[in-house]
Amino acid sequence: MNTVSIAAELRILAGGGMAGEWTFLKPKFEQASGHRLDIFFGTTPNLIKEATSGSPFDLAVVPSEFTRDTAARAKLTAGPTIDIARVGLGVAVRAGAAKPNIGTADAFKTALAGAQSIATVPASAAGAQVMKTFERLGLADAIKGKLQAKAAPGEIIQAVAKGEAELGIFLINVLTAPGLDVVGPFPPELQQEIVYTAAPAVETREAEAAKALIAFLKSPEAIAIIKAKGMTPS
Repeated sequence: MNTVSIAAELRILAGGGMAGEWTFLKPKFEQASGHRLDIFFGTTPNLIKEATSGSPFDLAVVPSEFTRDTAARAKLTAGPTIDIARVGLGVAVRAGAAKPNIGTADAFKTALAGAQSIATVPASAAGAQVMKTFERLGLADAIKGKLQAKAAPGEIIQAVAKGEAELGIFLINVLTAPGLDVVGPFPPELQQEIVYTAAPAVETREAEAAKALIAFLKSPEAIAIIKAKGMTPS
């Protein structure tokens, strides 16, 4: 990418499910562009709250559910957003633990019913899909007593790695972490993908730098990082 002569500091709103990817994307972009990134990570409700609070930001790279909130969408430039990556839901256990069979909807239902504890982030776009899956399987009531509602994706990893939760259920890229073994993705008939999409903020004063970051996220270098971390570039 072309080096920009005037460096900018961009404040980014980013879905917490992509935090691992940004660990690698951020320094690559900063080195190539000279710009600096200040990234606010959050669940979709937190991102909507931040975007509509009056706090300035330059660019959002967020779950598409963010744009369905009218007030939040109004904070982004008009026109279509640009999809960056997508990822499906999966299940993980503590490293070395026995892996349940989740290959079919019936097997997955049996595994969930037999689990002692399940960690997820209900107050997130991905967590909302997880909870809908429980309802679809007729397990909403049965899950209540064993559900560990976490505030952020990293808390799922900690709970499962420490043996505090038997199953971690969330975006499969998040679950691909030290201390965990990924059991696998949801069965195809239950799978739901979260799409991360980007758009500059209406009130950004760094529109060109924001566009440069979007261009970088669509570049071969960024695509390779996104793939390596378990997501599918869009």
